[in-house]
This record gives sequence, structure tokens and C-alpha cells, in this order.
Amino acid sequence: MRALVLLALIACTRAAAQPQPADLVLLHGNVITVDAKRPRAQAIAVRGDRIAAVGSDAEISKLAGPGTRTIDLRGRLAIPAFIEGHGHNLALGESKLVLDLAPAKTWDDIVAQVAEAARNAQPGVVIEGRGWHQEKWSRPPQPNVEGVPLHASLDRVSPANPVALEHASAHALFVNGAALKLAGITRETPNPAGGEIVKDAAGEPTGFLRESAQLLVRTAIANLPKPSAAEAEARFRKFVELAGADALSKGVTTFHDAGASFATIDGYKRLADEGKLPVRLYAMVRFEADAALDAGLDRYRMVGYARGMLTVRSIKQQVDGALGSHGAWLLAPYLDLPSSTGLVLKPMPAFEQTARIAQKHGFQVSTHAIGDRANREVLDVYERIFRDHPEARDLRWRIEHAQHVQPQDVARFKRLGVIASMQGAHITSDAPWVPKRLGEERAWRTSYRWRSLMDAGAVVTNGTDTPVEDVDPIASFYGAVSRRTKDGAVFVPEQRVSREEALRSYTLNNAFAAFEEQEKGSLSPGKLADIAVLSKDILAVPEQEIPSARVDLTILGGAVRYTRPGS
Repeated sequence: MRALVLLALIACTRAAAQPQPADLVLLHGNVITVDAKRPRAQAIAVRGDRIAAVGSDAEISKLAGPGTRTIDLRGRLAIPAFIEGHGHNLALGESKLVLDLAPAKTWDDIVAQVAEAARNAQPGVVIEGRGWHQEKWSRPPQPNVEGVPLHASLDRVSPANPVALEHASAHALFVNGAALKLAGITRETPNPAGGEIVKDAAGEPTGFLRESAQLLVRTAIANLPKPSAAEAEARFRKFVELAGADALSKGVTTFHDAGASFATIDGYKRLADEGKLPVRLYAMVRFEADAALDAGLDRYRMVGYARGMLTVRSIKQQVDGALGSHGAWLLAPYLDLPSSTGLVLKPMPAFEQTARIAQKHGFQVSTHAIGDRANREVLDVYERIFRDHPEARDLRWRIEHAQHVQPQDVARFKRLGVIASMQGAHITSDAPWVPKRLGEERAWRTSYRWRSLMDAGAVVTNGTDTPVEDVDPIASFYGAVSRRTKDGAVFVPEQRVSREEALRSYTLNNAFAAFEEQEKGSLSPGKLADIAVLSKDILAVPEQEIPSARVDLTILGGAVRYTRPGS
């Protein structure tokens, strides 16, 4: 009897020692882990939604069982799935349902798009589009003010429908006469705080609304008859679905959503509860008054909600606009608009008050700052708050974009522990016209200082600011590595970073910026099984081939969520 008991105990011990078979195994790959303990491997084993092991084909093959799904990588590159470090989730989804103006070569192309939409629209229905940029047209429209056309060109093709066309930067709006009338904008309308109604030589509005002036039209549109609650919910869900599908097709499994109201977060939570969030969201609270933030932040705080699908522990602020629309706040005037140093969208005392509310509730602050004056002012406020509350340094406060930074302010990012949340695609997209705004010397000295920030020891992250740019991480990876524009010129080559640094900025650094480096950002055992498989090795192919790489597979939590057709 004792012998039988002993044999049974031995059998149980052996069974316990045998690990459960993996649910998914990836073999025969070129695995780059972004984990210093084991930087490279051939294969990955996944159990549940976690990485079980990373190793050689021989090591990982042993973990396969009868029910294990096996994928042959055929030598392809497998990396941690990309983390979008700064984007706009609902805007990305909405952009799929409005006119896409980014491909337009001239203003005439856009007028033609609006004309086609107006022919098919009921009178009074608002025609919307986004993505135009006056610096990217092959020739300026005539007539124009600041290179932007006059609204009469749209009035001719859309007299009965208001038209609202968002600038590629999202920091300006161009509208037609019907939209101006809807908003009650005339030559007598004063500029709102933090915005400008651009006017022609005769003092008439041109249709170009800079920064907060956009709200005059957007508010008027919002006051039109509203859809039913059911229609609004369906539209919201469609936006989330479209944004998620686009992100997954580009290898993105986590998305830092740079601005969500409490109502939007409620919607995200509903979808998370239903298992219908397509990607993991790190949502930054925005569009709420200070009193609402103070009352609601503790209630809305979520970390890894719904098995890691939704986190809320950051607020988003904005102090200036964009360089392309002359809204970035600069220390010296624009070269091509000497009357302006940009716009302050939130006065600094009000900005500091909101930041202190966030600190009080233990929230991260993520602040949009593009101009060199804006970056300096934000660093000054952060420094004052850190001096009063040293523990706030642990909240990993961020500056979003950090596009133009004076040399003496670079070291402050490291000294204060401030994360530079940047976007590599902006480098190559903006480079052709940045010197026009700033001048060659100032552009060289202050613009997109990736190398300087990294050398100073600051944490630099990467993203796209989608839908300002395509959510495709490969374009931003390429921008950070090459800084090469479409015409072949390299913009401030001294600020290029290595491919390994660029990959880390898109994976582990973005995870760190969201307090999630223990959960994601590297292919390490125990972390979430979020994996991207690429068609080309972007760490090794000739530089000019990087943009042609595509995502073949996207795996989120151990489940294949995207497969590129034909791959």
C-alpha cells in the first residue's frame, strides 16, 4: 500500500513539474525582444494572454502540445507590438468617414472633392473633411492670405451646405460662407482668446480659423439638430471600431489616446466590459473643467481595467498650437509672419492650477507644447510643482510633441524626469517647410532634438499624432532614424537616432510613459503577449527599404487580431 501511495506521489510530482502546453508557438523567426536579458531569439511560446517563454526553436518546440497553434515565421522579424505614444483615437475613426484631403496636390483638388460631396448632400448638411496643408500643395491658391485660399472658392461649389475642413495639424479650420453664417462670424466678430479669425486686406473673414477660433464654427455645428442617443452610440462605436482596425493593421496593440472626456471614457468602459475594445487604451482625461477634474479624477482612475484593456491615470493639457498654422508659441517671431510669436491656448496660471489638481490626485500630466516658448514655460511650471511636491516626480509627467526646444532646456527634461513624447513622422513631414517658419539657423538649433534629448538621458517616446499622420509606426520609426524627406534631403542629420533606439522608443519607452513597463514593451516571459511580425527586418535592411516594410501579423494578448492578406 505504501508503495502505491509513493508511486502516486511521484506521478503527481512529475505531472506538476511538466508545464501546461503553450496555446500558441511562433517558430523559425528573427525575434528581437527589447529585453536586455535575452535580446535575440528564434521562437516564442504563449500561454493564455502572456508570454510563456522566449528561446531557440528547440527550446520552444518542447512547449507545444496537441492543441497548440503553431505559426512558422519563416525567418521574419518578430518584435513587441508597437505602442502608439500619442494619437487621437476617436478622431482617427472619424477621419475614415469624412473627406480625406491629405492626398490633394492643389487647392483645386480639394474644391473638386467638396463639389462632389455637395452634389450628393442634402441642403444644410455639413460637409466635413480633414488633412489639408497649405505648405504641401504644388502651388499656392489665388487669391490667398498666408497661403490659404478665400472662402469664395468653396461658396461657388457648396452654396447650400456648410463646409468645415480641418487642417492636417488639427489646429486650424477652413470654412465656407455658409459655415461662417451658421456661426455668426462677420468682420465685426472679435478674435476669441487663444485664436484668430484670419481676415483679408478689406477686413473680411477669409474662412481660415486658427486655433480656438475653430470653436465658433464647431459649436454652431454641435447646436444643429442632434442624432438620437442610439444613433450617437452607434457612431461612437463605429469610430472605435475603425480606429482599432487601422491600428491593428499597423501592428499597434496599445494606443495612448491624447484627450478623452469623462463621457468618452464611460463609452470606452462600456466597450471594455463587453470585450469590444479592439486595442488597449491609455486614455488621458481632457475637455473637463477644473472643478469636474477635482471631483471626478479619483472615480475615473483605472489601471489595467478589463484584463489590461483600459487605463486612465493621466490628464491632457495644451498650451499652444502648431507650427504649420502659426500657432506654436515661440520665443521670437515667425520668420514668415513677423507680427506673431504664436498663440497661447491656455494662460500659464490656469495651466498651473490644473496641473496642481492632477498632482493632488496622483495623476500624470501630459502637456501639448510645440514652440520653444511653450516648452520652456511648461518646464518652468513642472519645476515649481516638483519643488513644492517632490513626490510628483514619480508621476512621470510628459511634454507631448516637444518639437522645438532651446539647447539650454534639453537637459531639464532629464533633470526633472520629464518624458519627451515625440512623433518621428512629423520630422519628415514638416522638414520641408520648418525653415520657412523659423529660418535655417533656428530650425537647426531647436527642431526635433531627438539625439540631444536621448544623449541628455531623457526618456523619448514615439508615435504619430494620428490622424495628423498615418498611424503607421514604420513611418515614424523611419523618420526618427533617417530624418529624410521625400526629396531625399536629410533634416538636421545630427539629430538622427539608431534603429535600436527608435524601436525602444516605440515599445518599452512608451510602456514606461504609461507606467506599464512591467506588463508590455518587450518580449519577456510573464508580459502580455502583444507581438508584431513584419515583412522586412527594419533593424537590418538598407535604410531606403524601411518604409516598404509591412505588418504581416498582429497578436494581442496571444490572439491573432490581424493577418495581412497574402502574407
